[in-house]
Amino acid sequence: MTLSRDDAAQVAKVLSEALPYIRRFVGKTLVIKYGGNAMESEELKAGFARDVVLMKAVGINPVVVHGGGPQIGDLLKRLSIESHFIDGMRVPDAATMDVVEMVLGGQVNKDIVNLINRHGGSAIGLTGKDAELIRAKKLTVT
Repeated sequence: MTLSRDDAAQVAKVLSEALPYIRRFVGKTLVIKYGGNAMESEELKAGFARDVVLMKAVGINPVVVHGGGPQIGDLLKRLSIESHFIDGMRVPDAATMDVVEMVLGGQVNKDIVNLINRHGGSAIGLTGKDAELIRAKKLTVT
C-alpha cells in the first residue's frame, strides 16, 4: 500500500494518539457493543471491522456484542407477528423469541463475522445458547 505524504502523516498522527490506549489494553479483553447506525452505514461497518482487526493485531482481545433490533422488527413485520414492548423493552412470546434467535444468531452474527474476516480478521460467532454461555430468567418489573 502506497500512501501520499499527507495520508502517511495523518496515519502517524492517529497512531501516536492511539499508542497510550494500545499500551493500556494490550493483553486485555475489550468488549465492544456494536449496533445502531454503525450497523447500517457501509462506511461505518468497514471502519468497525478494520478497527476490530487492528485491535487484535496489536494484542488487544476484542469481543463484539451486537444488537439487531431493527432487523428483528423487520422480520416480525414481514411475518405479521406483533411486537410487544414494556418501558422500551421487547417482551417476546415464543414465536417472537424464535425470530429473535433466528435473526441475531443466524443473520446478524454471521454478517458481522463475515465482515471482520473480509477485513483480515479471524472471527467466530457464538450465541448465548452455545455451551449455555448465557443463562437467563424472566425479568420481573415492579
